[in-house]
Amino acid sequence: MSVIRVMGAETEYGIHTPGSSAFNATWLSTQVVHAYSQETGHRAAAGGETRWDYTDEDPLADARGWVTPRPDAHPSQLTDEETELTAAQIALEGGEVPEQSGPLMMNMVLGNGARLYVDHAHPEYSSPEVTNPLDAVRWDAAGDLVALAAIRRIAATPGLPAINLYKNNTDNKSVSYGSHENYLMPRAVPFSSIVAGLTPFFVTRALICGAGRVGRGQDGSGVGFQISARADFFEAEVGLETTIRRPIINTRDEPHAVADKYRRLHVIIGDANLSQVSNYLKFGTTALVLDMIEHGTAPQLRFADPVESLKDVSYDWKLEQTHLLADGQRLSALEVQWLYLKAAKAHTSANGSSDPVTGDGHTEAVLATWEGVLNALGTDPMSLSGQVEWVAKLKLLQQYRARDAMEWDDPRLGLIDLQWSDVRPEKGLYYKLLERGRMERLVSDESIAHAAVQPPTDTRAYFRGQCIQRFGANVVGASWDSVIFELPQQRKLQRVATKEPLRGTKDLTGELFENSPDAATFLARLLSVTH
Repeated sequence: MSVIRVMGAETEYGIHTPGSSAFNATWLSTQVVHAYSQETGHRAAAGGETRWDYTDEDPLADARGWVTPRPDAHPSQLTDEETELTAAQIALEGGEVPEQSGPLMMNMVLGNGARLYVDHAHPEYSSPEVTNPLDAVRWDAAGDLVALAAIRRIAATPGLPAINLYKNNTDNKSVSYGSHENYLMPRAVPFSSIVAGLTPFFVTRALICGAGRVGRGQDGSGVGFQISARADFFEAEVGLETTIRRPIINTRDEPHAVADKYRRLHVIIGDANLSQVSNYLKFGTTALVLDMIEHGTAPQLRFADPVESLKDVSYDWKLEQTHLLADGQRLSALEVQWLYLKAAKAHTSANGSSDPVTGDGHTEAVLATWEGVLNALGTDPMSLSGQVEWVAKLKLLQQYRARDAMEWDDPRLGLIDLQWSDVRPEKGLYYKLLERGRMERLVSDESIAHAAVQPPTDTRAYFRGQCIQRFGANVVGASWDSVIFELPQQRKLQRVATKEPLRGTKDLTGELFENSPDAATFLARLLSVTH
């Protein structure tokens, strides 16, 4: 009954080859995955990457109670199919593939429990499961280090084109790529309650965690600045899709856990955040709202047109507009956020999770940060330039505009926007501000570097990551809810299910790992305990 719950992030990175648009994006993305496998050495230990186990995936199951027929699904929805592409197949899509292109690696499971793979022609990092918003920030930021290590490796490899990666959400040519969140919920919560409680919150959430964007419309041709990088790409209130007809509330019913006990809420409406405070608020406030929904204490309100209001909120960076509710009232986005905060404070006070002495140690901090940001938005939004990402970006852009007399349609502003999200610290404008102490840190560089190579200790990600690190040569497949071993002289694969996200922790399995010199010993001891 707090912000504590199993959660995680998925980030698709924008990908670009400087000075050339000829190379195929899918091939470039495979090189990112391959480069990181070489960097870690896990692939060398296994003699091949640890493949993703698709056994329990069902991307066409809809939380509203049906399954979309496979022939009716858009190809981008079929994420349970292993993509096997040859250089020739990729070349048919257009673009160059060097003759000495090497292997086309599409997927790998990392030693920190995460997944790195090619998704819709972008490299994607899916963080390991964590239990609180601060760790969500930490292991999401670890993905940026993974991306950085991969492109550094590529830059040092003769014969490969230079590749840049950007933690943003659109190429401003009508293409958007996702920054998704996942939250574990009880299956018993009616999905209609989730939609009712979350929609107004999501319509206005960009105020505290939007990444900002130069341009309006899917192709960015509209003049101006907006709060959210993703708002223009949503066309429905509720739906199953993630790349077409994007909905505010996604209905994919793929729990990656005990199916009759848990629901995994797949959130696709978030911006990709570099700001640690914005990312922290994104996860922390959403976890609080979900807790209120589960206990029937969430605010009851509904926008007349949520999709249009989502865009209107994003365009209103001066925070001057009100938005029509279904009952005829008009509220500002800030007023809606205050309604949710006040409800959350009452809810957590009643259950004790926000108590500074006896609480859970996280809820109080999220509430205080949320309240501080809302207060500042109501009085002096630009005072948040060290915390809230869209404000930080806006302040920087305004400084460039004033210095060089640029209007909002000046193409140089779009380049500054892009440079904000460059994952290279020596190039990325966010990192320049961070280095100068102008962006607030919640987690240290050292802890992020640790998270890039080590899994969280309090979820099943610890089990997955340790299996990859210690027994990678014997792990032939893995997923969120399984690890598959192949032992020498054994003709049968051994699949270890990890359906309970809070099992497989260091407390439960750490001693077993430490006392097992090889995979065979480990499996024998593990199975003797579980059976």
